[in-house]
Amino acid sequence: KKRHEYGYDTELVFHLSPGTPAMAAVWILIAKTRFPAVLIESSREHGVRVASVPFDIAVEYVPDLLRQAERTLERLAWGTAENDFPAFASIIHRSEIMHKVVTLARRVAYRSMPVLIEGESGTGKELFARAIHAASPRCKKPMVVINCGAIPAELVEAELFGHEKGAFTGAVGERIGHFEAADGGTIFLDEIGELPKAMQVKLLRTLQEGEIKRIGATKSKKVDIRVIAATNRTLIDEVSAGTFREDLFYRLAVAVIKLPPLRERAGDMNLLIDVFLGQINKPSSDRSGEKRFSVSARNVLLQHRWPGNIRELKNTITRAALLSIDGEVGEEEMRAALLPAPHAEKSPETILDQPFGPGFDLQKIINTVAVHYLERGMAENHNNKTNAAKTLGLPSYQTLTNWLKRYGLE
Repeated sequence: KKRHEYGYDTELVFHLSPGTPAMAAVWILIAKTRFPAVLIESSREHGVRVASVPFDIAVEYVPDLLRQAERTLERLAWGTAENDFPAFASIIHRSEIMHKVVTLARRVAYRSMPVLIEGESGTGKELFARAIHAASPRCKKPMVVINCGAIPAELVEAELFGHEKGAFTGAVGERIGHFEAADGGTIFLDEIGELPKAMQVKLLRTLQEGEIKRIGATKSKKVDIRVIAATNRTLIDEVSAGTFREDLFYRLAVAVIKLPPLRERAGDMNLLIDVFLGQINKPSSDRSGEKRFSVSARNVLLQHRWPGNIRELKNTITRAALLSIDGEVGEEEMRAALLPAPHAEKSPETILDQPFGPGFDLQKIINTVAVHYLERGMAENHNNKTNAAKTLGLPSYQTLTNWLKRYGLE
């Protein structure tokens, strides 16, 4: 009988004794997670009695399969399905943390609200911006991409809003700005934190009034645009430091999407490696020209911290494939393809003499030192944990394993 025929408040009882030990384990998992139930066991000697199982299973350890029904309900609640979002197909993932980020991005795509995307360099901020635009009702209109940090300060206003003929020396004709070019569509302001303070005021007015004014013009012009901004900084910290306007921050931060760094995307690494390697092998006309990674080469990738995130991973895989003279990329080629981590070049004085004040983070400094020496210890001992533990002055390889897990290097 199905449970709903008796009501969802009906007490369930699972009998453990019949069947194999594996079946008993399955009943215990079900009773401790999805469907709470009383467990009983029976024998000729003791009759029927309640089985004592003195533990509970944390939800974090329930296999991801059990969450599929919840995801299906979530999609139905929003009236969507996975194949309704082809725009997000290029975002390669299977980790839970990225699933949540992509789900949020899908939700905001349909709404013409401003979006602020925060994340380290190389985490895919522009990729998300393009996916949001492509999944939005504005997808038939243009998406204009602007790198705010790449425009000289004296040219920012002319680039964004345009100018009239004769507005300044060298303005031999009128020119529309990026905001006019994006009318009806989306404008993506990458590295918004680099925008000069004077332009932040003008941008705020544009967002509030929905109009722009060319340099030298006497009248404003209405524009219908959606703004997606991105930064590799934490913008609220920039507000606290006085380098970014608070009113503009709250105008932009209607929907905030925080992209996790690659080191926090447990479960995505092998998938990304296979996809990027497949892209390299795709142009090959025959199987003999394809590249493959040895187990040790793949382990090098899995143990790296990836400060440059996905961009660094893709470029490293490309370099390793070029360095390899035969079909298999080995550990030596992979290590040669890795670029030095930025934190590894910091001098002890840089670490030890950082000034106190806004942004000072003792735990971050400790993490930097620990990760540096753990990576060095493993690399210099060719990933032999017993030898690496001795090098690092740790009592055993089990202790080293605990340290590696603590700092996300295992």
